[in-house]
Amino acid sequence: MSTPCTGRFAPSPSGELHFGSLIAALGSYLHARAQGGRWLVRIEDIDPPREVPGAADAILRQLDHYGLHWDGEVLWQSQRHDAYRDALAWLRQHRQSYYCTCTRSRIQQIGGVYDGHCRDLQLGPENAALRLRQREPIRQFHDLLRGDIHADDALAEEDFIIHRRDGLFAYNLAVVVDDHFQGVTEIVRGADLIAPTVRQIALWRQLGWQEPAYLHLPLALNHDGNKLSKQNHAPALPAGDPRPVLIDALRFLGQRAPEAWRDITTAQLLAQAVAQWDLAKMPRNDALPTIETTTPFSNGSQQAMISR
Repeated sequence: MSTPCTGRFAPSPSGELHFGSLIAALGSYLHARAQGGRWLVRIEDIDPPREVPGAADAILRQLDHYGLHWDGEVLWQSQRHDAYRDALAWLRQHRQSYYCTCTRSRIQQIGGVYDGHCRDLQLGPENAALRLRQREPIRQFHDLLRGDIHADDALAEEDFIIHRRDGLFAYNLAVVVDDHFQGVTEIVRGADLIAPTVRQIALWRQLGWQEPAYLHLPLALNHDGNKLSKQNHAPALPAGDPRPVLIDALRFLGQRAPEAWRDITTAQLLAQAVAQWDLAKMPRNDALPTIETTTPFSNGSQQAMISR
């Protein structure tokens, strides 16, 4: 008997949702619901300096307004510190991590990729980050949309940080621990997160867990060719009628949009989208959305390049 699909949407509260966020939320929602699965929401609030007061509650209101109703309780990463500490302790006990005092400046001077300098120095925790001791680096993984994706060897082999020098838990650690805890079986998210996937799979396996399937959606770009993002000041989703914005999002994902959408409710629109979800129709390339009813998008800074 196969395991029921469990998907999730896991935004950070660094601002309200924008059209690019909606693409990720809608894609993960439809993919899970089309398989009769569960769809969870997690607020990734483990980096206080980046958080905007009130953003988390605003995000949940936006999801509800757009008809993207989740199953169960919202999981807050700020309430999961004990679980992260347990994972770190297990890795230390099994000699799969080590302390590192190398600075960003030193790493930049050697080309930007950590060289394992502290791997065998047996340093203590004072003024140190904790790195995963890579046992079997993951050099490629299968994406449900894009097929086999090969990682840069240096990125795949690097002993990456799992607990920061400033005491904060690293994203790669928290996301793996929480996806395992929530029973997530298929991770659907934007293509800007392709690069860290090999690291996360490596951590899944070193913790003795079976990694989920991955699907990376195309990114929505602005007129400068930059990813729509909070950092690039993409405008928040409109607070009015959600249906025209959902129609634009469906079209961006290559899905069939109901012609008579003005005559149906948001719930009916989403139900039809679930029934007609077709991964084979989804584009693989990032693109400027064809916006017919939503507001113009503001310009942003240069998008990080992603190797595909």
